[in-house]
Amino acid sequence: MPRFEVSTSIAAPPQRVFELSLAVEVHTGSMAGSAERAVGGVTSGGLGLGDTVTWQARHFGLPWRMTSRISALDEPGYFVDEQVRGPFRRWWHAHHFEPDGRGGTLMRDVVEFAAPLGPLGRVAEWVALDRYMRRLISTRNEHLKAVAEAGDGPGPG
Repeated sequence: MPRFEVSTSIAAPPQRVFELSLAVEVHTGSMAGSAERAVGGVTSGGLGLGDTVTWQARHFGLPWRMTSRISALDEPGYFVDEQVRGPFRRWWHAHHFEPDGRGGTLMRDVVEFAAPLGPLGRVAEWVALDRYMRRLISTRNEHLKAVAEAGDGPGPG
């Protein structure tokens, strides 16, 4: 099962980055390239512990739906979202927010996922999904960084 980490330095306090990371509108803004939008559960505003959201997007030219739940949360240090229903056999994404000692945040994403379809899914993980998922998380993080550092969006300024 693939597992990867992505670290991003953001010149904004952890509380702000944490809140923006849970904002539906910030997430959909970061996924404009795949036309991702919230279509069920919490569809706007901030997510909290136990909340679910169903995302609809287009990846690899195909429509996808995934419902995820915020399964753990310790503000402003971390939260975890996990797939409840969707295309993966497993999707687990931990978001960590640590002060960087200069008033900013070191954001660290830890992602574990598994494709369906047994051996065929493992080939897809190796050939395309691992690289694609890393790029998707990095794109999301760059958007979040830009919003946080610009002072736009929800959360403390």
